[in-house]
Amino acid sequence: MSNRRGERIGWTAGWMGGFIWVVVLSIVFIVQGKKLEGCLGLVVACVGIGCILSFSPWRFPSTPFWKLMMAPYIVFFASAAWTVWSYGPAVRESGLNWWNTFWILLIFSPVITVGRRKWTDGDVRQ
Repeated sequence: MSNRRGERIGWTAGWMGGFIWVVVLSIVFIVQGKKLEGCLGLVVACVGIGCILSFSPWRFPSTPFWKLMMAPYIVFFASAAWTVWSYGPAVRESGLNWWNTFWILLIFSPVITVGRRKWTDGDVRQ
């Protein structure tokens, strides 16, 4: 019986890879002297990592993936809101508008492709 190590690494590393930019940007803010923005970013990243580990599919094998993905997605969108707040007026000056938010729909593609699956669907049947 396989312990499905590759799938565990895929879930954990894939989601954590989605939050690396928050850690890097937080460090940049701290170096720039924006201590509040940087520290809040690190908190958001830590909450994201906590959600990734807490809502892992092997911990809840009979729960559909889409339900388990909601917690990291919520923190991911919170990190986007943190970024907009941290940059403040610079976001408006960059030309970013509400139409750009439609690109976020692409982020939900995993929910569409694997959303109904469960961890138990990958178990080897005898």
